[in-house]
Amino acid sequence: MADNLPTAKASGQTASGPAGSHAEPAARDRVIAKRTRNTRTRSGAMLSADLIADTAMTLVSEHGAAELSVRRLGAALGCDPTAVYRYFASMDALMLAVADRLIGQALASYQPAPDWKENLRSLAHCTYQAYLAHPKVAIAVASRVTGGENETRIIDLVLGQLRAAGFQGEHAVRLYRSFGDFILAFTAVDADFLSRPEQQREADMQRWQDAYGDVDAARYPNLAALGPTVVEHAGMSSFESCLTLLLDTFERLAPG
Repeated sequence: MADNLPTAKASGQTASGPAGSHAEPAARDRVIAKRTRNTRTRSGAMLSADLIADTAMTLVSEHGAAELSVRRLGAALGCDPTAVYRYFASMDALMLAVADRLIGQALASYQPAPDWKENLRSLAHCTYQAYLAHPKVAIAVASRVTGGENETRIIDLVLGQLRAAGFQGEHAVRLYRSFGDFILAFTAVDADFLSRPEQQREADMQRWQDAYGDVDAARYPNLAALGPTVVEHAGMSSFESCLTLLLDTFERLAPG
C-alpha cells in the first residue's frame, strides 16, 4: 500500500516539521492513548478495540454491513459515537478488524494433527463453519485482506502444511491461493443464501422443483433424465465433495 504521508526532504524537514522536532506528535499520541485507556461506556465497561469490533460483528450479523454506522455503534456500546474513532481510523478499518476476528474464531476451533492433508481439511472446515455462523458478516468481508494477526497466522499455517507436503516456492503459493479462494468462494455463496429471508430461501428451493422437476425431454434430454435427482440434491452443499477433490489433487501433485 502506498504511503500517503509526505516524504522527508533533503533539507532535513520531516512530515512533522524540522528534523528532531518530535515533541508535539509524541505529546499528542500520549493524549490519545490516555483518552483511549480512560474511555468507559455508560454501563461502566471499559471501551476497547476488541469490544467495539465484537459489537460491530453483532450488529452486522443482525442487520447487515450496510446498516452499520457510528451512531448505531455508539447506541449499542452506550458511548459517544465519536469514541469509535479513538480506536479505528475509519469504519472500513473497523470492518477489517471484524474480518480478522472472524478468522480468529475459525482458528480457535482448529486442532492440528500429524498429517498435512488432514490439517488443511480441518482449516477449511473451521473457516467455513465460522463464516457461516455469521453469514451477513461473511458476505461483507470474504473478499477483504485484513493484514491482521489472525489472517497472518492462517496464511502461515496453510503455507506450512503445503511445505510439509513438499511444495516450495511459487508452487506452494499458487496452491495456497487456490485453497483459500476455494473456501472463501463457497463461503460467500452459501452465506449469501443463509442471509436471505426465510421466505426467499424457501421460494428458491421450490423453484428447483418447479423449473427442473419435469422438463421437455426433446429439448433437454440430459436434464430430463436426471431432473429428479437434481431436485433431490438442490439443498445439498457441495463444499465437502469439492474439498475432497481439491485435497486429493494436492496429494497427487505432492513431490516424492
